[in-house]
Amino acid sequence: MTLRRALRFAQVLVGLLAIGAAPAAAQEMGVIPTKVIYPGETIEASALKMAKIRKDRTSKVVIALRADELIGKVAQRTLLANRFVPLDYVREPYVIQAGKPVYAELVQGFLTISISAVTLEPGSTGDVVRVRNVDSGKVFTGTVMADGTVRVTAR
Repeated sequence: MTLRRALRFAQVLVGLLAIGAAPAAAQEMGVIPTKVIYPGETIEASALKMAKIRKDRTSKVVIALRADELIGKVAQRTLLANRFVPLDYVREPYVIQAGKPVYAELVQGFLTISISAVTLEPGSTGDVVRVRNVDSGKVFTGTVMADGTVRVTAR
């Protein structure tokens, strides 16, 4: 009778451990496009869905695990339908375009100098880009700001 009780206790214990381990074994989800997204296209929420990541996936590539990591970004490479999206395949949208006029600002303390310039390359917020002074033709670098200006630092 005690052996039977011990076996029953062991069965119950194994059952409880299996129930407790079930949430830990839940599969991780990743984001996949529902259609092909070409380079230069902005990624929309309607073009994405969630999919389970296989346990045997051993790739070292960092993929998007949440849709908000991709929505509003721009594809740098072709994103295939039903394939996980590596985060280095997308970028922030450009705030300034190459060849377009911008204001370049030098801010130092209470002094602010603003000039007209033309961008020589596109850039997202925080990117360092080259710009050309419209009046003198001098080329210099600055950081793209969220409002579309280029902030120049004094040397």
